[in-house]
Amino acid sequence: MDIRPLTPDYAVAPQIDPQDFAAIKAAGYTRVIDNRPDAEIPASHHASTMQAAAEAAGLEFVVNPVIGGALTMANVTAQAEAMATATGPVLAYCASGNRSSICWALAKAKEMPAEELIGLPARHGYNLEGLRPQIEALAKA
Repeated sequence: MDIRPLTPDYAVAPQIDPQDFAAIKAAGYTRVIDNRPDAEIPASHHASTMQAAAEAAGLEFVVNPVIGGALTMANVTAQAEAMATATGPVLAYCASGNRSSICWALAKAKEMPAEELIGLPARHGYNLEGLRPQIEALAKA
């Protein structure tokens, strides 16, 4: 498991395993967001299996599947709501953490400057520079 904190309240990770939830809980996270569609992964990591493991560890679990290259505003809105209603720090995961970073950046466009929304994920190797026009447009909306 490779947790990559973008802020004190939000981190991303590449694919996690069902047995990782106890460590995620111990690290202080209260909610996990699954940004990975079931069609991409084996049944052992499908949302229903992951949710059962998360809840058994005492974590909240939100399913918000983002199809690579087909992110929607519904995904961004769902991510924003899952972050806003969490009772503590949130960990979101996908295949690499990139889609979870993108959802976060777009959801936070009205709250943080584009430089931070691009720069914080860049520390972990996520290049969101191409999203600058979208982030700036959402900030003005």
